[in-house]
Amino acid sequence: MFVRNAAASLTLAVFVYPLSQELGWSRTLIAGAASAGGLVASATSPGIGWLIDRYGAKIVLATSVFVLGLATISLAWAVAPLTFYLAYGAGRMIFSSPLQIGASVVVSRWFIRMRGRAVGLLSLTHSAGMVLFPLIASVTIAYRDYQSAWIVLGVMAWVIALPPVILFIAETPEDVGLAPDGDSAPVDSDAADSGQPSAQDPVWTAGQAMRTKTLWLLAVGVGLLFVIHSGTNIHLVAYFRDQGLGETIAASAISVMAVSMAASSVPWGWIVERLPIRMSFMLTAAAMAAASVLFISADSTEEAYAYSAVFGFALAGLLTVPPVAYADYFGRLSLGTIRGVTEPFMSLGQAIGAVVSGAIYDVTDSYTIAFLTFATLGVATMAGIAFASKPSPPSAPADLGEN
Repeated sequence: MFVRNAAASLTLAVFVYPLSQELGWSRTLIAGAASAGGLVASATSPGIGWLIDRYGAKIVLATSVFVLGLATISLAWAVAPLTFYLAYGAGRMIFSSPLQIGASVVVSRWFIRMRGRAVGLLSLTHSAGMVLFPLIASVTIAYRDYQSAWIVLGVMAWVIALPPVILFIAETPEDVGLAPDGDSAPVDSDAADSGQPSAQDPVWTAGQAMRTKTLWLLAVGVGLLFVIHSGTNIHLVAYFRDQGLGETIAASAISVMAVSMAASSVPWGWIVERLPIRMSFMLTAAAMAAASVLFISADSTEEAYAYSAVFGFALAGLLTVPPVAYADYFGRLSLGTIRGVTEPFMSLGQAIGAVVSGAIYDVTDSYTIAFLTFATLGVATMAGIAFASKPSPPSAPADLGEN
């Protein structure tokens, strides 16, 4: 989760100016590479989820980290749109699908009672990467060139992530004789021997989950919020510079956003353990809508930093709440497959958002309409999630109430 930021939209944002100036590419063309990767991720996510359930997350994550590093390094020589799309699109697909699904599924299987805090800590590692990867890219570009920056990021992905992924991942606590949440002994010895969920967890198959309206309301809500996420992140540095802020201020505002996101990750884990899932999700959507409106008037250093911090808080919720929602609502048994069939909504949202912002800017020479659109999507998400009640387990009597 830390090194996936080699292909993050915030990292790409650092490259928008040098790529457009040196190669003469439009912002829409550059952002389109993220959209292309998102579309590929949409197509591959169901298969990735099945592979995780069938063969385990370790092999999926190790292969993905290797491909991510290779794709990032190859961007140093991508001077034609086609090669840039192939390389960055491959990295973006890894970012959006196997690394996102695999890491969160493993953590969600290891924790039930403390799942919110655990996923919050996982989000913290991603947030730390959001701080460091764009910063390292910016420094390398300033002192060398953007080609060297891509190589540095790709090598970092290999060095930092491959050894722990290969050596230390266990798929479930039951695999090593433990119970979820760090208990010293399995709750149920038969469950431990079979690797099946304990009685604390609801038991849903992927087919049963897909027949509930709640699963699709969650998936659509995530997709809409990722339209805002991608559409803002990729263009935020360029937007701040258009607002008259210098390159250093624009880049440091991104760092403020990432720091806010990191600082908010664990608190969001606490929130989602104590509030109903729907309320936590709606709070996330409200924060993203508010940040979108605030960005419209950001034309000073103080405003850029403050509004970026609000957006970082919202993004921490976006990374923490949905993984907990899927696991709490549908259990651990088929979580990989369930995440696989819902992740295309996230990937499609990322793809749409990146292009929408660029296209609106290219047509209007402004991002104002884009931010207003994003605020509207946040409100629409709140309305939809209000109906995403916790479904009754298939084997239990009907109980439509939410915990």
